[in-house]
Amino acid sequence: MESPELSFTLVYVVFALCFVFTPNEFRSAGLTVQNLFSSWLGSEDVAFIHYHVRRTSVTLLLHSALPIGYYLGMTIAVPEKNLGNIHQLSSSWKTFVLLSVCLHLASWTLVFYWSCHQWRNHPISLGLRAHTQPPFLSWGSVASSINTEFRRIDKFATGAPGARVIVTDNWVLKVTTYHVYMALQNDCHVTVTESRQHQLSPDSLSPAQILTMRVSSINPAIRPFDIRLNSTEYADLRDKLRAPIRNSADVVIHQTISELFLDTFRAQVALNQPYGLPTGQEVELCIGCMQVPANTKLLRLCRPEGGDNESDCQPCFCRPMWCLSCLGRWFASRQDQQRPETWLSSTVPCPTCRARFCILDVCVVH
Repeated sequence: MESPELSFTLVYVVFALCFVFTPNEFRSAGLTVQNLFSSWLGSEDVAFIHYHVRRTSVTLLLHSALPIGYYLGMTIAVPEKNLGNIHQLSSSWKTFVLLSVCLHLASWTLVFYWSCHQWRNHPISLGLRAHTQPPFLSWGSVASSINTEFRRIDKFATGAPGARVIVTDNWVLKVTTYHVYMALQNDCHVTVTESRQHQLSPDSLSPAQILTMRVSSINPAIRPFDIRLNSTEYADLRDKLRAPIRNSADVVIHQTISELFLDTFRAQVALNQPYGLPTGQEVELCIGCMQVPANTKLLRLCRPEGGDNESDCQPCFCRPMWCLSCLGRWFASRQDQQRPETWLSSTVPCPTCRARFCILDVCVVH
């Protein structure tokens, strides 16, 4: 039979690892720093920088208290050892307790130093001050810019809470357990440095390709940092990222079937007859992404008038309302995902009026 000391040690080690690295089960149960201290941390959407300054500080204090928690737990789990009496402890236990207390006190001292002058000394604040250059006159204006852009719904965000990657209109952010790395898009470039193939993926049955990308800034005060993401998210990152992307390791980035189809869709539409916009008609933003002008119009061109060939396509009288990328994604989403060989010859309903069209009916607005 196992001793209570060994049993508690194994249980506490598992708990400590799960609390530090936070698997989905702990996250679902609410055993995270963000959930336990949510009332003090505030809202990430309202004040992104302030939220993570506090979160990283609390995280450091809690993680540094885990050794002390092990000692206190052992005094309860194994009362016959009389560990609560400091004077009767063995030399090894005294050393462990001393180091644990010193570690926790050092963490409190560090957090107190960070909090001086409204958290001016915190590593996140130091990172903000490194970006204090036109158009940002102070590190407060840098924080305000990041807070504002994080609240927008068009940002790119991926990854687990301990390794999130966020790309806004002007910033590349990496949120880790103890820090938030940041780089201004105008000052940085991104390099694909590594690719790893994982045969098992928790989100799908197919293998996953994980890309490692290094973000480097021309600002000497900004240290390079690595971000990791699934290759299926690379296209979304590329669309949001204005900084150049290099491939130093000749990494072959795997695309999903939908992304491959979207490339083919664009190439085919480029061969179709263009649509001349009537005089006086203004082009509005695409109602799918609300980011780029609507640049497509559906015209029934797959069968000339009077032809004998039957077609499921129907006339569409909608004005240009969708961009080419959103219309291509709509086209792919309405297909049989198990039969990609039929996608190019299929018809789908217009996302607005439901008139059916094929790929030959899509015209680029000129």
